[in-house]
Amino acid sequence: MRVLGVDPGLTRCGVAVVEGQPGRPCRLVHYEVVTSDPDMDLPLRLLGLDERLAEVMQEFRPEAVAVERVFSQHNVRTVMGTAQAGAVAILAAARAGLPVQLYTPSEVKAAISGNGNADKAQVTAMVTRLLRLEVAPRPADAADALALAICHVWRGGARERISAALRRAR
Repeated sequence: MRVLGVDPGLTRCGVAVVEGQPGRPCRLVHYEVVTSDPDMDLPLRLLGLDERLAEVMQEFRPEAVAVERVFSQHNVRTVMGTAQAGAVAILAAARAGLPVQLYTPSEVKAAISGNGNADKAQVTAMVTRLLRLEVAPRPADAADALALAICHVWRGGARERISAALRRAR
């Protein structure tokens, strides 16, 4: 299964693709951070993210998309930008006909490290180890996107196979 992980953010959006099977090590396919200038108009920033996600989906052909669920933050402006970037990722996946699964940060941390309260350094270290990388992915947004994709392969992959089997049986 090939999964696109998206750690939404308006200024920095982590985007990563991994391949794998539940219970087996995943393989790194691609990662990057899509950035936008905070001084640009919001519609142009969102459009740029949408265009880049479409390119990544076209180039790397994921079978599913995992997006971090936006959680409540004290800074309303930050949470709004994160939610808007997440919505762009969900819409891009829907446009491509791909299933989308949302994961909370604690679900991802627990899947990757066994600790739902792991800090960013622990998540990055585990992603580096799990993907057998010589150098840790940077910045943290990229590592978080990789963690989302791995989480989906390990946790969501089985759910999607069951759903696909049920659809075929009907």
